[in-house]
Amino acid sequence: MSEIRVRFAPSPTGYLHIGNARSALFAWLFARANKGTFILRIEDTDRKRYVQGAEQVIYESLRWLGLDWDEGPEVGGDYGPYVQSQRTDIYRQAAEALIESGHAYRCYCTPERLAALREEQQRRKENSQYDRHCRHLTEEERAVYEQAGKPSVVRFKTPLEGATTFHDYLRGDVTFENAGLDDLVLLKSDGYPTYHLANVVDDHRMKITHVLRADEWISSTPRHVLLYRAFGWEPPKFVHLPMILSPDGGKLSKRRGAVSLLEYRDRGYLPEAVFNFLALLGWSPGDDREKMSVEEIVSVFTLDRMSPKGAAFDETKLEWLNGQYIHELSTEDLLNRVAPLWRDAGFIEGDEMGAERDRLLSILTLLKERARRLTDFVEGARYFFEDPQEYEEKGRRKHWKKPDVGERLNALKDRLETLDVFNEEHLETALRGLAEERGISAAKLIHPARLAISGRSFGPGFFEMMEVLGKETVLRRLDRAMRVLIS
Repeated sequence: MSEIRVRFAPSPTGYLHIGNARSALFAWLFARANKGTFILRIEDTDRKRYVQGAEQVIYESLRWLGLDWDEGPEVGGDYGPYVQSQRTDIYRQAAEALIESGHAYRCYCTPERLAALREEQQRRKENSQYDRHCRHLTEEERAVYEQAGKPSVVRFKTPLEGATTFHDYLRGDVTFENAGLDDLVLLKSDGYPTYHLANVVDDHRMKITHVLRADEWISSTPRHVLLYRAFGWEPPKFVHLPMILSPDGGKLSKRRGAVSLLEYRDRGYLPEAVFNFLALLGWSPGDDREKMSVEEIVSVFTLDRMSPKGAAFDETKLEWLNGQYIHELSTEDLLNRVAPLWRDAGFIEGDEMGAERDRLLSILTLLKERARRLTDFVEGARYFFEDPQEYEEKGRRKHWKKPDVGERLNALKDRLETLDVFNEEHLETALRGLAEERGISAAKLIHPARLAISGRSFGPGFFEMMEVLGKETVLRRLDRAMRVLIS
């Protein structure tokens, strides 16, 4: 079998959303599983929708997810350039070749005429389609338009009869009636190609063997197959990936997960968790595994285990999976990932944590078990860096309403002041001893004291938390809480 060559060809019209990321990931997996070549190509010929800086966002997004490319921008290759706006001469030559062979023609219809045609078709409740007016121009009529310098586009001569059939790896043979296909524009009046021409020309010239793309492009495939035939080229194999659905089975929208890949990064998801999650959207390893490393996925990845049915995007499951990855990180690795968030929050300064490092590791150890996202370590850790300015209202009603709460906190403060060793063991011994002396349960001290020290009713182990905070901080916060209680 010849070398497998696949490509991911995004348009720089904005951020890289989760659907595009999944398409890139499957193409990358297919290449890596078959020791093939993964190519990145930037399809930037739609200049009206081009967004400055979007290319760099694409590169950053792919690299964050762990997808490297063998050929493409920034790495080069034998079939470049890999940015379509740098290949316009190639597309013009291809369009001219189709005109010469009788498979394409110049269309001089004005935007006004085309708009009027669409309005009339809508009024008649007909499908909006070009009426092929310029397809039937005589040579003399074309010469008049050319001499007048009238702008033109190049259109493909779609066969008027018959049907076009292609094989999709997941769906089998798919057939479209040619009568339902328009004479699509190949080259615009500004000299830039449309998606269809550039896509086919580049896939052929870059020797792409398999095209993996979202199933929303399946209606474009018969047009592409007809173009391949007109050029006399062999088309690649097509794999139209299953749609990503919202949890309720509807179309994925921005409100339901269809957001930027980097937004998931900013929301505290780990790239390895997102990779794992996306790989299981429409593909299965053949068993019930849910958590798999990149290497494990590559080792068993085949198109045969892909389903044509839509796959539900369940962020609750992604969050659970992300939590599993967080729990397995070493505390040192976790600190390296959380530290930038803590710097942004103003909790720590600079790159060198120095003597503070052990304390930061201890904080992460306490919070790690409950965390689902890296961002949980920001609000979850705030009271380790800042004295609480307010206290959870529900906790106040439950734990601070008894008239003797202030006196209990004061007694605890006095007992803690006597400790020379302020660690978990001594703290627990001191508090439980005080509770026994007063004839109350330890919880009658722990709950109001936790609220006083952290501002919250729930959190990590109480005695471990106090040890990490330190004696001075704990006493100061107990003192402040007592002032709040009597105010």
